[in-house]
Order: sequence, then C-alpha cells, then structure tokens
Amino acid sequence: MGDHKEQPLRVGAAVRRRRRALDLTLAVVAERSGLSVPFLSQVENERARPSRSSLEKLADALRTTAVELLAAADPACSVDVVRAETTELAPEPQARSLVRGHHQMHASEFTGDHDAGREFQYRNDQLMYVADGAVEIEAEGRAYRLGRGDTLYLTGGVRHRWRATEPDTRVIVVAVAEHIEAVQDRRR
Repeated sequence: MGDHKEQPLRVGAAVRRRRRALDLTLAVVAERSGLSVPFLSQVENERARPSRSSLEKLADALRTTAVELLAAADPACSVDVVRAETTELAPEPQARSLVRGHHQMHASEFTGDHDAGREFQYRNDQLMYVADGAVEIEAEGRAYRLGRGDTLYLTGGVRHRWRATEPDTRVIVVAVAEHIEAVQDRRR
C-alpha cells in the first residue's frame, strides 16, 4: 500500500535556479549551449523536457553536470506527510516547518510567543491562520487582533510584526516560497 511509482523529475526549476544563481540570461545560456531561447524557456517552464544530449549541453553552459541538475530537480508529483510532534507543549516558543524540501509553497507552525519586536517582510504573499489562542499583528501602521480560526492575508513586501496575546497560541503561516517570483519587487 505504501508503494508508489517513480515520477518524472521536473528539471526546469533546477535549471532556472542555477541560471539565476549565476546571474545569466536565457540568451547567454542559449549562446553557450547552442540551444534556442524559446526551447530553454519551455524547459524552465516545464513545457518541454530536454533530451539527455540537450541536458548535457545545458549543464555545460551552466557550469555544472547533468547529474547535478537532475539531483536538484523537483519531483513532478509528490506526496509527503509531516507527522505531528508528540512531545508535550514546551513553555518556550517553538517553530516547525510543515513542508519539507524545495517547493513553491512554505508552511510553518509557531507555538507560544516569540520576539514581538522582530519585524518581518517577505518577498511574496503569505497567509496567517490562528489555530489556537490569539495574536495581535501590526501591519501597514494598523493593529489587527485575531482569535482562533481567524486568518490574515499579507501581500508580498508588507512589513509586519506579531505577538501571541494568550498562552498556548498556535499560528500557521503559509507563504509563497522566496525563490518564486510571484510578485514584482515593490522596494524599487
């Protein structure tokens, strides 16, 4: 019952991450690899799969190997269970990731209070959900009080800070991952 079929890898995201890490344009990679810009764009957007030969040309242009690109690739389909921690609630604040790996979405669970003076500003959108307790969130010069079951949506670039106002507060934060260009950089 726990068996699953091997899924094809999505190498496009790995290619894009590597290209951006090297600060290269598609045109430069195309020139170095001998592959066309439209084809490279299709590879990065998962609309085309490179042949082994094309992948090796692409890897050479990105100063890496085909094996490294495949190792950094995302699975096309995946299911991952993150089990609840069964330890007693600790008196000190804790955070745990609810999503493992390098994905387009990130989710974390925060329990207890934390440094209420710490200001956050994420590049992409996020949603805060109060699973238990209550919080106060300051964003865009306004204070918001949220109780159990309430959510607050913040667009990318909004500076904010929050604090728990009740003991045993538990907040779930779901965000578009930082490596995704979901919104334009508003700081420019």
